[in-house]
Parts: sequence; structure tokens; C-alpha cells
Amino acid sequence: MTDSATVHGVSAQQGVGDAELRERVGRFVRTRVIPSEPVLDAGGEAAAAVLKGLRAEARAAGLWALPLPSRLGGGGLGFPAYAALAEAEGASDHGPAALGSAPLLDVTMLDRHGGDRVRAEYLEPLVAGDLRACYAMTEPDVPGTDPFLTGTRAEARPGGGWWVSGRKWFTSGAAGADLVTVLARTGGAPGDREGLSLLLVPTASPGFRVVRELPVLGAAGQFEIELDRVPVPADHLLGAGGDALDIAGERLALGRTLRCLRWLGQAQRAFDLMCERAATRGGSRGPLAGHQLVQQHVFDALLALRTTRPLVHEAVALIAAGRDARTEVGLAKVAAARMLQQVTDSAIQVHGAAGLGPDTALPALFRGGRAARLLDGPDELHITSVARRVLRGYGRAATRG
Repeated sequence: MTDSATVHGVSAQQGVGDAELRERVGRFVRTRVIPSEPVLDAGGEAAAAVLKGLRAEARAAGLWALPLPSRLGGGGLGFPAYAALAEAEGASDHGPAALGSAPLLDVTMLDRHGGDRVRAEYLEPLVAGDLRACYAMTEPDVPGTDPFLTGTRAEARPGGGWWVSGRKWFTSGAAGADLVTVLARTGGAPGDREGLSLLLVPTASPGFRVVRELPVLGAAGQFEIELDRVPVPADHLLGAGGDALDIAGERLALGRTLRCLRWLGQAQRAFDLMCERAATRGGSRGPLAGHQLVQQHVFDALLALRTTRPLVHEAVALIAAGRDARTEVGLAKVAAARMLQQVTDSAIQVHGAAGLGPDTALPALFRGGRAARLLDGPDELHITSVARRVLRGYGRAATRG
């Protein structure tokens, strides 16, 4: 592909200058998106109207869908250049949706692995924001870290196509999605390493339903879905069939790194709130900024931010180069999740009771930090995977020696 969705693409937009474009993105998020968060968080028709307005503003400002392919209506920004903006964009959970980069993972996956019909029918509407997609992998009562136990099945239909049956949960944005990519068994039995495939399912199909919403520590957006013999066209199978874990691995590496970039932006937001509070809040013993324990919070938070950022951008560089980034992504994911929780916790502590209430974004940021340690695989999964990979290298070296 010469015009990659996110990883290898280069466009004239990159001549704008990363610093200037980052400032424009950051200013849009600070002045337009963040003030709208209370309405956007509440959902419903009011949120949809506000989001529509923000998207129109982003288009008018030349900030729409920056990392998506220019041939599909996006900005054509390559992944390394977009990574420089993703922190600023991700300072609000609503930033990617407002600026049109939210379908980045789905567009990349469908562009690489979808058939002719899928690419022709869905890609441009996804980039334009006219269609929404989501991704369904984990299942109730099945460890999310063990996809081999997937029970959702896709059975061949007479005359072609598939019947898909099963249940998925913690599927982000499923209630408003037009398309859902489903991990299902096209062969074998739960526990087998073979026979797993990805199918693109239109949510308007008979047999598809949203079972319930699954609030995460009180926050909306996650859903449980059921598929009851949902008919799926044969050409909606992604890849060659049976190669779901390879495709999912690509998606997860990019997705985890994107999350890390956005967590950095959210942690920076919490850090700024903490420092502003320390600098402006005074008491009978003087300003908070003069207290050594407050200074300790500031130092530790800054250290966490500064040491995590290079890890994340090391993963970015390897993914952009098409190299194996599993170790670097695992390190970055664990470090960024911990860092977001740590920095936000310090910011809450410096704010005191005000940090627990509705007048700052800190409760939502802290909730995001806690959830981050489970999203896209718990810390424990990444820790053991990275450690085993590193130790295998030492074992091979010892054998050669």
C-alpha cells in the first residue's frame, strides 16, 4: 500500500510543522472539546448534536481525520507525525471522535485485510464519520487474555456466507455502531490454536442485539452484545480465514500504542491541573507550592511523565518501521497505564476534597487510569509476556555459548 492509513503514509500536511499542528490540535481540544465534556459524557441526543458541531468545526479548521488516508478523505498524516499530535488530541476521551481519528484502527484493519467490496463500501464512509465501527473480541466467562477459548462460532451457510452466533462483552461503542468486527471460530473447538477468523458484521443484520450497557467504574460506552445466527456475507471475512490472531496482533500493537499516547495527554492534563492548584491555592501556612510534600508530588509526577514518554515513542518508531515491537509495546503499555493512575492520584491529593468532586476532570481521569491497567490486556499479561521474551533470548545465547 502506498497510501497507508496510519503507519507508513506521508503527506504534504507534514510540511506544516509538527509544533504548529500540535498547537492547533491542542488548542481545539482545550477550547472546544474539553468545555463540551459534560454534555458529551452524558450521551443522548444533546451529545450527538454537540459532537456533530465539533466535527464540522474540525473540518473547517483543516484538522479532520489527520492520520487517515488522503485517498479516502483523511489528512494522510503518517504514524510518526500523528504520534506527535496524539497526546494533545487524547487529552480528552472525546478528542479522537471530535477530530475524526477515532476509526483509525478499523480503517487500517479493513484497508489491509478487507476484500474489494468491504473496502469500496465502508472505508470512505468510516473516514467521513458517516459510519461507525467497533471491535468485539472478549467474551463473558472467558479470560480475555486467552483468545483460544473463544466460543463464538461462524458456521458456513448453504450457498455461501456465514451464520455467526455467540456473545461478546466490553465492546466499545457497540450501541451506536454500524459495523462490528467479530472474532469467531470458523473451525476447531474452544482451546484449539487454529480456526479463528475475523468477520465484519453489519449491526442492522437480523439476530444482532445489544444486550446491555456495562459501565466501567460508572462511565458509559461499553456494551455486551449477542449474535444469534446473524447472516454475514462471504466477502465480509477478513483476511484468508483462520488468520484472526495475526490480524488482531497488528491491530493490538497499534491500538495499545495509540492508547499510550492518549494516556500521556491525559496525564499531562492532570499534571497541569495539579501545578495550577499548587501555584494558586494558599492557606494560613502559605501557598501549597511551598510545601515540600506537594513538591514531592510534582516531582514524582513529572518523573513518571518524562520517563514514560520515551518508551511510548520507541514503540511508535518500531511500529512505523514495520519491525517487531512486542517488547516495546508491552513496556509502554504497562508504564503508561501506571503513570496515568499515579499522576492523576497525585493531582487529586493536591486538590484535596475538590479533586473528588465534579468541578474538575480528575475523577474521570483517575477512573481512566485505573481502567487502563486492564484495557487491551492486564498489566500481568504484558509483564509475563515481556519477561518470557527477554529470558528466551538469554537462554538461546547460553545455548550458543
